[in-house]
Amino acid sequence: MRHFGLSGREGQGGEILLRLAVCLAMGGMALLFLMVFSFALPVFLQGGEGGGPFSWTWSPGQGRFGILPMVAGSLALGATAVFPGWAMGLCLCSWLLSPERGGRVGLCRRLVGGMVRVMTAVPTVVYGFAAVFLLAPALRRGLGGSGFSWLTASLMLSVLILPTVVLVLQAGLAPRLQAVELPGRAMGLSRLELLWHIVLPSSRATLLSAAVLGFGRAVGDTMLPLMLAGNAPVMPDSLLSGLRTLTAHMALVTSNEVGGAAYDSLFMAGLILLLVNAAVSFFLRRMGGGS
Repeated sequence: MRHFGLSGREGQGGEILLRLAVCLAMGGMALLFLMVFSFALPVFLQGGEGGGPFSWTWSPGQGRFGILPMVAGSLALGATAVFPGWAMGLCLCSWLLSPERGGRVGLCRRLVGGMVRVMTAVPTVVYGFAAVFLLAPALRRGLGGSGFSWLTASLMLSVLILPTVVLVLQAGLAPRLQAVELPGRAMGLSRLELLWHIVLPSSRATLLSAAVLGFGRAVGDTMLPLMLAGNAPVMPDSLLSGLRTLTAHMALVTSNEVGGAAYDSLFMAGLILLLVNAAVSFFLRRMGGGS
């Protein structure tokens, strides 16, 4: 009886701690949104010359603080990064799941899988320095321009989100492949055939979840757009043109401004970034009930 009573008290204590942690997390998120919204609302209500923050011109010297080019830059860069990143992640995940166990192929599969997990711990700035000294000069020699452009940042962001895409796909596809492997092998199908013809057609939610999480990771990154995208606060007219994202814009302005209209516009930029990430998370939760 004493043992069961102690277990009951421990269970109640664990439940209280769990509820407290949930309340703290929800309260912190609510306070974050409330703080950003309270600072962004006056900027939104003030408006101003040239449309205020909702205009297409960022020129502090002329008193114009439009952040729409940065909003468009974040969405464009995230979209162009997620397509190659998702495609490479799907191909890599298929290769990791499909080989037969054992042998050199199995050893190579384990090594590559370990490298993918290690990539999740590599600081973003390391990717940025690698691109500055390797990718940007190669693009500058091959395609012209400065090498710091929409294309450069997009390519490196696709590499950055690759581990996220692969791990999400593996977590969703591996159990399904294991469930159908025995009857499928009895029918003479290989693991790759089972994956492509049986598992993938029934895993739309997993595929979309990987894409949505990759997009959110790309939109929320700061260092790679800051180092590689050229930081031009205008709409790019080609992949070789520079652009500026919301995250890079916020880092640049906060390093140079303290107070004033330019600084105040950052709260609107932060609110938009939070809303984009919240929309991505909501879309992901909505897909969670799917197959």
